[in-house]
Amino acid sequence: MLQLLHIENIAVIERADIELEDGLTVLSGETGAGKSIVIDSIGAILGRRVSRDLVRSGAKKGFVSAVFTELPASLKALLDELDLTGEEPDTLHIQRQITADGKSSCRINMKPVSATTLRLLAPYLIDIHGQNDGQKLLDEQHHIDYLDGYAGCAPLLAQYQPNYQALLSLRREIHALETGEQERLQRIDMLSFHKNEIEQAALKPDEDESLAQRKAYFDHAGRIAVSLDRARLALSGDDEIGGACALLDEVSSAISALREVSDAFDGMAEQAEEVRLLAADLRDSVCSQSGNLDFSPAEREFVEQRLDEIYRLKQKYGGTIPEILAYRDKIDAELNSLENADDRRETLREQYREKLAETKRIAAALTEKRREAAKKLEQEIVRELSELDMDKVRMRIAVHTGTKLSAHGFDTVTFEISVNPGEPEKPLSKVASGGELSRIMLALKNVLTAGEDVGMLIFDEIDTGVSGHAAQQIGRKLSAIAKKKQTLCVTHLPQIAAMGDHHLRISKSVRDGRSFTDVSPMDRTHRIDEIARLLSGEEISDAARRNAEELLDAAGRGV
Repeated sequence: MLQLLHIENIAVIERADIELEDGLTVLSGETGAGKSIVIDSIGAILGRRVSRDLVRSGAKKGFVSAVFTELPASLKALLDELDLTGEEPDTLHIQRQITADGKSSCRINMKPVSATTLRLLAPYLIDIHGQNDGQKLLDEQHHIDYLDGYAGCAPLLAQYQPNYQALLSLRREIHALETGEQERLQRIDMLSFHKNEIEQAALKPDEDESLAQRKAYFDHAGRIAVSLDRARLALSGDDEIGGACALLDEVSSAISALREVSDAFDGMAEQAEEVRLLAADLRDSVCSQSGNLDFSPAEREFVEQRLDEIYRLKQKYGGTIPEILAYRDKIDAELNSLENADDRRETLREQYREKLAETKRIAAALTEKRREAAKKLEQEIVRELSELDMDKVRMRIAVHTGTKLSAHGFDTVTFEISVNPGEPEKPLSKVASGGELSRIMLALKNVLTAGEDVGMLIFDEIDTGVSGHAAQQIGRKLSAIAKKKQTLCVTHLPQIAAMGDHHLRISKSVRDGRSFTDVSPMDRTHRIDEIARLLSGEEISDAARRNAEELLDAAGRGV
């Protein structure tokens, strides 16, 4: 159950602490006072989408927190699984903060979580039934969901839906293979050409780099030859001029002769000899390179053509040789798949036949479960409606079974009703008035949530289009529901307000030019005034107060 709700800087609510108890709590107040803000705040801690507009004007952030107690065993197990159990295992703390720039942060038992995690816990905490649910009930697409919830079809649907999606995927793939034969052949031709072109090139890793170096050699061949010849001449000399090597020979010979005079010249002589030998080695290397110069026009043409070919392949298939080779491997795999399409198609068809048989089996089980549950649900809703001043109503939940599979199996479901004796059952959208729809939704909600673990039910102004005796019957039904589950009802009807075990009034005031909303519990005296206001408006008469007191007394007696 929800024990405490704290709201801070949410819309017109600057700060509110709402304590809730077992039984039926009614929430009333003037239109625009902020009743919907309380429901939106509860929605926030259940993980529902929130807007930056929810933050009070001028505040940097809004904040909502809730304390739940008497947790069901299934919720405790889920909290353990998610490692979110708090210090008090039977208590759950949820907090959500919304900033003015639209960001949101959530905590469960002081641990940060996502809004998705809050939504995982929501089915165990609170079920909110609002005015929009009545419109949802008119949409026949949702009827199968109501029946499946009652019938307990979730395990079967968890098996069925992945199978159904797999069938759709297989069908699309088979269709693509069957209808794309021309495209497949064209693709094979194109990829085969690409593959042959790359393979005929016989590319080698880093080949382009070595070729580029060779081309640079050819591009500077003349300069290389001139430089080597100058170096050779400077080192070796010619018939007229002696080269550096000859001069160094003389230097070494002259200094070596001094060693006979004194040992002091030994080091100098060794240096001169070392320089002479280095110069001789350099002369030999230069002469060798000069003799090995190769300026073959044929090789140069080959290098340039090869580089052009590699450049063209890079333009088409990848920026580097490794990328071109990787593309070849990729198209090789695709070609293998395309060329084996017939085998692939037959394999897919066999998979489809097997998956179809399995999916049909599950769909048939769903049909059986729905048909069995439909009769029981009809009876329970009719019984509930008889307690809501609709004792002449007849209800039929029609399960229409076709031959084609859909996301729900073979079936479509429609809720049909007759509210007048002698009239045949017709779809809800054709016969139900607003007041009748509210009661049907209340009856359905009571039946569907009876066996669920949800700890609290919230009914947000479900009394639209209802008045008089029907309103009193709805109040009694809410009171009966509240004996089984904690219930909060937002209402504007005095007959329903009088049935509450507890009554909260939400009021709006203006202080210093700003709107403020307060949520206050009421004692009997204040309840009489509030119910009288609901009866007669702002001008409360003594007669209205007496009427209000009578409603409270009658509710206390269970009348």
